[in-house]
Amino acid sequence: MTKQRNLEPSGNFSAYYHSPIGTIEIAGTEKGITGLAFVRPKRIKASPVPSCLIDALVQVDEYFQGKRQEFSLNLILGGTEFQKKVWRELLKIPSGQTASYKDVAVAIRREQAVRAVGNANGLNKISIIIPCHRVIGSNGTLVGYGGGLWRKKWLLEHEQKLKQDKK
Repeated sequence: MTKQRNLEPSGNFSAYYHSPIGTIEIAGTEKGITGLAFVRPKRIKASPVPSCLIDALVQVDEYFQGKRQEFSLNLILGGTEFQKKVWRELLKIPSGQTASYKDVAVAIRREQAVRAVGNANGLNKISIIIPCHRVIGSNGTLVGYGGGLWRKKWLLEHEQKLKQDKK
């Protein structure tokens, strides 16, 4: 399922999960998760990681197995107050649903900041857990996803299928 490694002696760690849509690196410290990104597969020597990364691996695995729709992890957000406000709003978008950049701008009471919302969305370092893939264009099209639009489409279809299966 996973391979893990200690990135630096300074307390930054990474753990890896091999998902159906590519290898995922989950980064964090002993206090919480700082990143989740798709990476090229690597050969990694396993080493101990903090319990919060183990929890993240388990929850990401449950997500891909269709057993989890929401995450319960301590997230360490690094960004401006505006970016953090956008990311907290993204956490409110339910699994299996989408919102437009405009919807997010309105929700944070910054109706004219659609472009800034898009920029903050693109700077989200904790994808999937902070579900930036659930943000779409105002016309309903899939736009902008750092992991690739094909992955965004897969994630949205995965969540939609889970939502339908629960009915």
